[in-house]
Amino acid sequence: MNPRWFLRMALWARNPPSRRRIQIVFGTIAICAVIYGYEQIFGWPDALTAERIGNKGLKP
Repeated sequence: MNPRWFLRMALWARNPPSRRRIQIVFGTIAICAVIYGYEQIFGWPDALTAERIGNKGLKP
């Protein structure tokens, strides 16, 4: 483990993040989990899938 991580852990132990910041982080993780779960259940929409066009019509 990098010594820089030990210094970061020591700083967090001395000055822990505020309750609001913790709520924001866990809220963001929860929103990402909901989006991931929705995608796993219903699949990726075809309208958002990029189509390969290729090099048709671009010959010199």
